[in-house]
Amino acid sequence: MAVRIRLSRVGATKRPSYRVVAIDSRRPRDGRALEILGFYDPLTKPATVQINADRLAAWVSKGALPSDTVAKLIKINGSAPSADAPPAAERPTPKPKRSRKATAAAQAKETPAAEAPAAEAAQDAPAEEAPAAEVTTEEVTTEEAAAASEAAPAAEAVAEEATE
Repeated sequence: MAVRIRLSRVGATKRPSYRVVAIDSRRPRDGRALEILGFYDPLTKPATVQINADRLAAWVSKGALPSDTVAKLIKINGSAPSADAPPAAERPTPKPKRSRKATAAAQAKETPAAEAPAAEAAQDAPAEEAPAAEVTTEEVTTEEAAAASEAAPAAEAVAEEATE
């Protein structure tokens, strides 16, 4: 059961007055409360706020979370919960969701598409089939690779004849 410390409206039409109550978060605004902790009258100058600090601290220590409005009233009243209790206004902030484009861009940065297949092809090729002349693996087609492998033995023969 998620207990909240929030306001429950009482009073006549156009003459609001509120009770500070500990209530199950699934109950309606003016539903049956677990305990009445104090009251708030916004029509008086200055506004009247009275909260039982002992009972407030007891509920906060049990895990009850004050609403934002009640947290402001607690500061006004000066009846802050005990030090071991979590702060009232502190709520976990959700992480911003990444769009599909941002996710795709992040994945593209991690593994560039052009380098990955070329690196895999270079690792899979046996050393005997590699051409003698250096050929870049970035934009090599199969026709260029075949021409380079045929030209490599011819180039070696020419180099041997030149040295003799």
